[in-house]
Amino acid sequence: MNCICVPPYIKLKTSITSCFTNVIFYTACFIFFTSFVSAQSIKGTWKGELSISGTSLPLVFHIDSTQQGFISTMDSPSQGAKGIPTNSTVFSNNELLIKIDKIQFVYKGKLVSHDTINGEVTQSGKTFAINLQRQVKQDSVKLKPQEPVAPFPYDQEEVSFKHPTAGHTLAGTLCLPKVHPSGACVILISGSGPQNRDEELMGHKPFLVLADYLARQGIAVLRYDDRGVGKSTGEFSSATTEDFATDVEATISYLNTRKEVKSIGLIGHSEGGIIAPLVASRNLSKVKFIVLLAGTGLPGKEIILLQNQLISKVNGSSDAQIKKANSLNEKLYALVLSSEDSIMLRKEATKLVSEYSASRVTDLEMDNLLLQINSPWFRYFLKLDPRIYLEKTTCHVLALNGSLDLQVPAKENLTQIKIALKKANNDHFKVLELKGLNHLFQKAKTGNPSEYATIEETINPKALKEIREWILEIYK
Repeated sequence: MNCICVPPYIKLKTSITSCFTNVIFYTACFIFFTSFVSAQSIKGTWKGELSISGTSLPLVFHIDSTQQGFISTMDSPSQGAKGIPTNSTVFSNNELLIKIDKIQFVYKGKLVSHDTINGEVTQSGKTFAINLQRQVKQDSVKLKPQEPVAPFPYDQEEVSFKHPTAGHTLAGTLCLPKVHPSGACVILISGSGPQNRDEELMGHKPFLVLADYLARQGIAVLRYDDRGVGKSTGEFSSATTEDFATDVEATISYLNTRKEVKSIGLIGHSEGGIIAPLVASRNLSKVKFIVLLAGTGLPGKEIILLQNQLISKVNGSSDAQIKKANSLNEKLYALVLSSEDSIMLRKEATKLVSEYSASRVTDLEMDNLLLQINSPWFRYFLKLDPRIYLEKTTCHVLALNGSLDLQVPAKENLTQIKIALKKANNDHFKVLELKGLNHLFQKAKTGNPSEYATIEETINPKALKEIREWILEIYK
């Protein structure tokens, strides 16, 4: 998921409205990261109580991490409000800042222990102390409707293998059908951000659901924790899309040692949908097919700006506000790509942001912004053009995008994917827009990322069926 980016919210002079998830500068995107160490320490559910004129008002924050940074929602149980989207969630140097602009709400706190954040809420000019306590995941005990439970009609094996050059170990789960006529095995490639083998996000486990579904159809599946996540070793924060591609190649090498596996396919979601053709294009004899789930066909910079535009629009920003935000973003990207001096970059970026900002830009906000837009991953992504690899991909390709996907818009990206595959003289591809589905392939109302956590469905059955039938057709 997942999803391309979320620097801190800094209010523009034209008051851009931002989104709670996957935003590149004030509004919305889908591929970014902060520090995974920080992500691990703050990620979870936090509860506290406001005392207002003798009345107790409980508040609950659900905080998650993506490569974009942090995302969160807020509950106010006594008011019957759940899943309130926040505009920004910034965590740096053990300090937490959460904003909800529509209700003029700001939470500022400091992580003083693993389980405690001391802080205060400011709303409409009034400030109230509130300390948050980390909650045991009681609210996550209730499984999503599609989440599979044991016993399973297939074998599961915990596996681990080393990256041949980088040296880290990747750990995952191999699902092996008891009846496996094709010998096909699919590698699942996660979207952006530090993802575990289930691609877990906002209470959903898409890769667990997908792996279970395919294994029941006689297709083996290997899913693994990203480098530096879960049981996998290595460093996530300094890795680029190219580095993640080499992890997939290490996985292919491992599967080639398994006698149960006769052929290999790749299924990539979001950024994984970029990695799949990158790997396939240079491993033509090793990859039989790829499935792109919300994969991109546009260059990185273009898709970031388009995401920003679409998600800002659905959140109520005007065309003028969106244009101003994108203008700032483009100038920031140019600075990042042209600058070799971090001190000069900070000076120029601070000056530029201050020209666009309606309020003083704090050091914390600038630190978080530069941490993200000047990261190896983001610098690489800005210049990344997936068409280069698609034009060299000649294996079977299925590309699925949801019509309500605001992070990887279906029309623009499927069009470019189709053109690129035709340039490859590929006669074995299918592109399909699935009506009413969002970036996670859930049945949605608007496609706004703020809906992800509130939808019970993890992956729409239509999408699962398309994947299954297309793969099985290859092996007829």
